[in-house]
Amino acid sequence: MLPSSVSHPPLGFYVHVPFCASRCGYCDFNTYTAEELGAGVSRATYADTVIEEIRWARGQVADDRPVSTVFVGGGTPTLLGARDLVRILEVIRAEFGLEAGAEVTTEANPDSVSPAMLEELRAGGFTRVSFGVQSLAPHVLAVLERTHTPGRSLEAIAEARAAGFTRVSADLIYATPGETDADLEGSLQAVLDAGVDHLSAYSLIVEDGTRLAARVRRDELPAPDDDVAADRYRLIDTMASAAGLQWYEVSNWALPGSECRHNLGYWSDADWWGAGPGAHGHLDGRRWWNLKHPATYARAVDQGEAPIAGEETVDAQGRALERIMLGMRTRQGIAREGLPAEIVTELTDEQLIEVVGDHVVLTSSGRLLADAVVRRLAP
Repeated sequence: MLPSSVSHPPLGFYVHVPFCASRCGYCDFNTYTAEELGAGVSRATYADTVIEEIRWARGQVADDRPVSTVFVGGGTPTLLGARDLVRILEVIRAEFGLEAGAEVTTEANPDSVSPAMLEELRAGGFTRVSFGVQSLAPHVLAVLERTHTPGRSLEAIAEARAAGFTRVSADLIYATPGETDADLEGSLQAVLDAGVDHLSAYSLIVEDGTRLAARVRRDELPAPDDDVAADRYRLIDTMASAAGLQWYEVSNWALPGSECRHNLGYWSDADWWGAGPGAHGHLDGRRWWNLKHPATYARAVDQGEAPIAGEETVDAQGRALERIMLGMRTRQGIAREGLPAEIVTELTDEQLIEVVGDHVVLTSSGRLLADAVVRRLAP
């Protein structure tokens, strides 16, 4: 059993759903199509397996903190259907309890939901939906190998609003080969006009082993350009700010009060349980990760075994480094106390950070060089 927390930080719950209808060319996440899984794993029984892990997890947490946030990610969680997603949430509620006003999010592809499904999710306790829009330019979607149409993304956002979701987020990818400034501006303006209250935007990264990496290697597509990506980031920040969405983490913007509380938990060293294949968890300084392949994970759970592949306890130096790595990505920044004064002065003079009260925070230029700033501040 894991030890009871002394300070009782918020407790979140992450549920990983590893299924996708097709694999996008840029994706290296722990996700699988039906063809990749073969007969070893069934979507029809997946919710039952995760529910068994959740029930086992109840016996591993010594204190009685209710869950403050739930995030169902993937993959494409909505491929399970609303009934199974609601069943999973109901078991989390039964085993751990949910705080009043708990944030409950599911990710979704625009073409994996319907008005009826969204209504069932909302009635079943989900409070927030995050759509993988990525772009509204058809040729950009084609490079990314996304299956939805530009119009379907906007329809899905409208359907979520009509179903009663007041918290609707859109994910965008920028600096895709072939994308223009006008493509990004049009995509961003359309999702802002559609009424999202939260935006996540990520520069395309070409990951080894993906089909996109193979196309770049064969010179079929140019590699993303860092200078172009920086310009596109500035465009996103300007347009999001003009629409009232404030940056609260380097890649995330939200209307005040609409920040993703679950993700804030990751960045503020809160506790969470990670259920599902490859999911990571963190309690009281102990981190662990589940068996990665869905078949291996399911076999362990079905046999009553812990589905954990490995674990570590972060020492004081590691926690200090993580405090800088994670905290510096946020609008709050990190406490100035304990940071090397000379480096703080240098970074301030270079206009990469600013001192706000007793904290140091990235400037707009600093956000573009966040990793470099962290390396210089690291102990």
